[in-house]
Amino acid sequence: MTKAHATTIVAVKRGDRVAVAGDGQVTVGDVVMKQRASKVRRLYHDQVVCGFAGAVADALTLFDKFEQHLEKHQGNLLRAAVGLSKEWRTDRYLRHLEANLIAASADRVLLLSGDGEVIEPDDNDGVAAIGSGGPYAHAAARALLENTELDATEIARRSLEIAARLCIYTNDSITVETLNAAPLDAAAWPR
Repeated sequence: MTKAHATTIVAVKRGDRVAVAGDGQVTVGDVVMKQRASKVRRLYHDQVVCGFAGAVADALTLFDKFEQHLEKHQGNLLRAAVGLSKEWRTDRYLRHLEANLIAASADRVLLLSGDGEVIEPDDNDGVAAIGSGGPYAHAAARALLENTELDATEIARRSLEIAARLCIYTNDSITVETLNAAPLDAAAWPR
């Protein structure tokens, strides 16, 4: 049987908010098997949001491994991502997994691949996207960032809606998870 694939995740950072959105379609070959899959989830005490594109079972294995690295590195997103990428690339079993991940904390967005890539979008970009509809969602999110005052959550949602109109492997059953940077505690400020 052909592997099940799940596609199109976009992450948008604007101001003190990061939103990660994913569509709900799962396909096996050219058949839609599920319309409302959840490909975005919260990890490490709800401080990290991660989304996947690719083979579902492979992505779930990577979620588990990534959560182990987040625990090991006490929630440090970059160190956990580098740790996962090293293991993913060198482990005999993991190197055959077919998925990509987007991981985000309140202040950082990372794209991870099985090639050992850990990519952080440029500061002036604030967008990362993966999956078959990724290029469409990325372009839409960039345009919305540059031409509207919408917040990260609404940009992520609308960019996936646009991608769903263009990519046959993306639908408009959208899940969005949002993280806000912790506000500074006024009591902690020196007087």
